[in-house]
Amino acid sequence: MASEDETATLSEEAAAYAEGMERAEEALAAAGAEDAAGEEVEVEPEGGEEPVRRYDEETLRRREAALAQIVQYGDPMLKSRSSEVTEFDQLLTNEILRMFDLMKDGLGVGLAAPQAGKLRRLLVFQTNADAVPQELVNPVIEWLSDETEVAAEGCLSIPRVIVEVDRPLYARVRGQDRNGAEVLIEASGHEARVLQHEIDHLDGILILDRTEKKQRKSAMKALRRGESFSPHEDD
Repeated sequence: MASEDETATLSEEAAAYAEGMERAEEALAAAGAEDAAGEEVEVEPEGGEEPVRRYDEETLRRREAALAQIVQYGDPMLKSRSSEVTEFDQLLTNEILRMFDLMKDGLGVGLAAPQAGKLRRLLVFQTNADAVPQELVNPVIEWLSDETEVAAEGCLSIPRVIVEVDRPLYARVRGQDRNGAEVLIEASGHEARVLQHEIDHLDGILILDRTEKKQRKSAMKALRRGESFSPHEDD
């Protein structure tokens, strides 16, 4: 995480979000007009590392509808710690299935419950198109490797912003499935990164808290202006 002098307060983040919303809406409207004219748009999936892809108009419409249901940057919920899940019932299953849909339509590879409006220690992930979407309830990181890697990450709660984050390359994560059964995941590479990203959400930590000071400052500036940001644009 960034040190206190490197990290803006929540009020500053909320102010940046509020200032940028109008410009962001204008930018999204412009992007929608371009798409309607037949131009495909590039999207960076949550968790990063996968290559930016181009999507057709219908896919982007579904993504926009999903993002409208996902808690966006500036909401205090994203800076709050989630509570343990204690009841493994049909309501939990329904919540998981809804999160699967939001993740899929939002073109993400992971989603945490706070992003779906619930302060519960629950996440879902699907790190490649051939994998089966999986839930993880009450996840706990048991071990992280000393070996780390820097890679670009996006976030469904901070659309159009990409920053580089240094994370351990390997992780052991323990949790439960929707029925309460124990789950142990030995993850590496992209999967390890996605799990760490989503567990951060459960503790109120965002990629803006994990990136270096220069990129955070530039990303915050872009948010205030309602613009996109990636480290390559900042060169």
